[in-house]
Amino acid sequence: MNETSVTPLPKATLDTCGGKAATLGRLLREGLPVPEGFVVPFSAHRAARVDPGLRAPAELEHEVAEALTLLGDPPVAVRSSATNEDGAGASAAGQYESLLAVQGVAAVVEAIRDCWTSASSARVAAYRSRTGEETSRAEPEMGVLVQRLVDADVSGVMFTPTRPDGPTRIEASPGLGLAVVGGIVSPDTYEVAADGTLRSALGHKETRLDRDENRGGVVTRPVPEHQRSAPSLDESTAARLAALGHRVAELLYGPQDIEWAIADGTTWLLQARPITAPIPEAPASGPAPDNSSLNGTPGSHGVVTGTARVVRGPSDFGRVRAGDILVCPYTDPAWTPLFTVAGGVVTETGGALSHAAIVAREYNLPAVIGVPHATTLVRDGATVTLDGTAGTLTPH
Repeated sequence: MNETSVTPLPKATLDTCGGKAATLGRLLREGLPVPEGFVVPFSAHRAARVDPGLRAPAELEHEVAEALTLLGDPPVAVRSSATNEDGAGASAAGQYESLLAVQGVAAVVEAIRDCWTSASSARVAAYRSRTGEETSRAEPEMGVLVQRLVDADVSGVMFTPTRPDGPTRIEASPGLGLAVVGGIVSPDTYEVAADGTLRSALGHKETRLDRDENRGGVVTRPVPEHQRSAPSLDESTAARLAALGHRVAELLYGPQDIEWAIADGTTWLLQARPITAPIPEAPASGPAPDNSSLNGTPGSHGVVTGTARVVRGPSDFGRVRAGDILVCPYTDPAWTPLFTVAGGVVTETGGALSHAAIVAREYNLPAVIGVPHATTLVRDGATVTLDGTAGTLTPH
């Protein structure tokens, strides 16, 4: 085997392919429903580093072509599996590159290069510094996971119980799971209790992401009106997901943050990693006692008062000062460096299991997720109090 050989997913190990790939390989060996695929290991990233352009060696392109042929050359998901990713101490949620619905050798090789390049990004450096990683060391080594894409009818994230009598928390929305983890929709929320009882709350599912069958990649589509007010999961499906989550947690020896998808009635496991920080309890139903407060989903514990800074995109980043409360439509990974400056975060869309909320909890940064119309209801420069435990934002 040469130093750039691709690794079949069931043979992926932590020290050669990273935590994300190794965990999925373990679940696949245990017979759990994981999409088939392969891994470009750390050694290929090391070999590519000798080229200033991070171009893949010719022999790697040949092996990727062979591996894709064995899969039937389907649309694939190309995702990072770095040394400091999906660990018990830090998730690196959303910090590295992931590309969906990639097809063809040239496009897959370019996506692999994009994953490698993300290891040296500013957001990764900021995340490593904030989570206490020694940043004087070289950039993380990068394995790259290539799997058959699941054309999901519905997908989302599940947190298994963090205590013996605790509930399984599930967030779900139509289409590909990138909409849920990226916080661009406010998903339906389900809590499956230890005794099997279910509590649920409908989200605001106005858009969905799907594979673009004509041009490749993903496309944003409106969710039909009748589906927006309909639950993404029925009670029996939520119960089956919770049972599958318990099985994964048993195999991996602890509470897990799991990405999943359902296509044509089959449930697939797309990722599993340790839960790095507990989520606040889901809010009880009913009106808030303070009518002056805006209400959302508790995202990260803590109460903070500061200046509201309405941020709609990267052009607004320079206006953010230390301690400001970010008020934004949603956050994508490029926004993570702002989390090292802000005193708190408020988003208009998203759920408590989104990447933004996970990173906020790891940073001990109070956050309220999914406050409808927050960027128009909150005046830029106003003094506000954010309560990430209760899920409220109160202007003064």
